[in-house]
Amino acid sequence: MTKQIITLSDSAAERIKQIMSSAKDNSIGVRVGVKSGGCAGMSYVMEYTDKTNPSDELIEEKGVKVFVDASAVMYLLGTEMDYKKGDFSSSFVFKNPNESERCGCGESFKV
Repeated sequence: MTKQIITLSDSAAERIKQIMSSAKDNSIGVRVGVKSGGCAGMSYVMEYTDKTNPSDELIEEKGVKVFVDASAVMYLLGTEMDYKKGDFSSSFVFKNPNESERCGCGESFKV
């Protein structure tokens, strides 16, 4: 059995369900990718998606659909997606075993 690219914590799946309930009617899930930028070199990108790209990797887990951009697969392999809520902020957190460095604010990483 091959390892799933991204796994979802229960809190991440619940938060995706919440945000999908208020998404546009034609949204079918969320797409996760990476882009160049940030102080460490790369940052995570998450957005609604209304279509499947043929090259996407689809993760269906805990009642939600997460589409992983093909160009991000090698950077995200083995990552756990979590959702943390604090007193003053809340955000999705990526626990990525491929990271070799992360910036101080936690917004970008290096592999």
